[in-house]
Amino acid sequence: MISQERRAPITDHIHPATSPLDNLEAPDDYSFPVSALFFKRFLKRPFQVASIIPSSKALVERVASKMDFSQPRVIAEYGPGEGVHSREIARRMSADSHLLLFELDAAFSRALERQFAGDPRVHVIHGDAASLPYELKRRGITCCDYILSGIPFSILKIDKKRALLRKTHDALAPGGSFIIYQVTNELKQHATFFEYAESEYFLQNIPPMFITVFHKTPSPHSRERRTAQSKRFSRLAGVGADRSA
Repeated sequence: MISQERRAPITDHIHPATSPLDNLEAPDDYSFPVSALFFKRFLKRPFQVASIIPSSKALVERVASKMDFSQPRVIAEYGPGEGVHSREIARRMSADSHLLLFELDAAFSRALERQFAGDPRVHVIHGDAASLPYELKRRGITCCDYILSGIPFSILKIDKKRALLRKTHDALAPGGSFIIYQVTNELKQHATFFEYAESEYFLQNIPPMFITVFHKTPSPHSRERRTAQSKRFSRLAGVGADRSA
């Protein structure tokens, strides 16, 4: 469970791991120049990629600051693209945390697999974000602490948009957060499943972005359920990047 008291921006401090992953060194440098690939994919699929350049370093750091990395986390990301946010999350999260990356574009998916090939915490799924419930279930994961998305929700049909929002809400742990960065803030009118949301307009990016955090209110006994999940999921320590079709 993520308590309401830890919603303030978090530093890069990482607590010692307590799972079988203790002996693994989490990579601390994910710099991998694939911006040319990003530009090419934008030219081929402008509506899917939505931006001509990746997120700025300032935006990446601001989005990551919305997450608490002080303990093991399960995090999913929709549409990571070339992985600028994924690299920052992987750099900050503990050795027994896990990051699920859902990428529809085959070229981006292959690039992500290469980047994270040596990191068993990162699971690359070449598929639709709507498959999140299935991917969690087959890994024995009850829920996510955070779900991050940069996909352009505004281009999705209303039924698909609301269905994905429902799946996202249901996949989050009580007290978890759905974090989006978008050119528009129209998603707030559709994300009615969430109890409340906080938005900011971030100018240090081209184009400027709305960063919105949708909160799922904690429920009684959720801490006990979340602790049980952490113990079960730590047994997946040897699993590396997935190459799902």
